Amino acid sequence: MGDTAGGEGTVDVIIIAGTLSVDADARDAYLEGCREAVELARAAPGCLDFAVSADLVEPGRINVYERWESGEDVERFRAAGPEPEQAAQIRGAEVMRYLISGVEAP
Repeated sequence: MGDTAGGEGTVDVIIIAGTLSVDADARDAYLEGCREAVELARAAPGCLDFAVSADLVEPGRINVYERWESGEDVERFRAAGPEPEQAAQIRGAEVMRYLISGVEAP
C-alpha cells in the first residue's frame, strides 16, 4: 500500500480532513449537492472512507473526512473537481492532507 513520504518510508494511508464554511442557510442544500460525489468517492478505487457532514455546533460549518489507500487514488478521483456552482458556495476552507505511516487501535 501507498506512496513514500519524502523517501522516508511507506505511507500506509492518506487522510484528508478539515472544514468548509458555507452560508448557514445554504448548508443543507450544499450537503445534498455533495451526495453524488460521496457516492462516487466511496465506489472509487482506493477509497477507504469519505464523508462530508454538518457540524453540530456551527451552522455554516461542514466537516470533511476522507481516507485513501494512496495519493494516486486521491488524485485520480480529484481530477474532476467540484462543480463550479458548488465551489462558489464555499466561503472558506481549512482542509489538509495527512500522510499516515502507522495505524493502531486506540
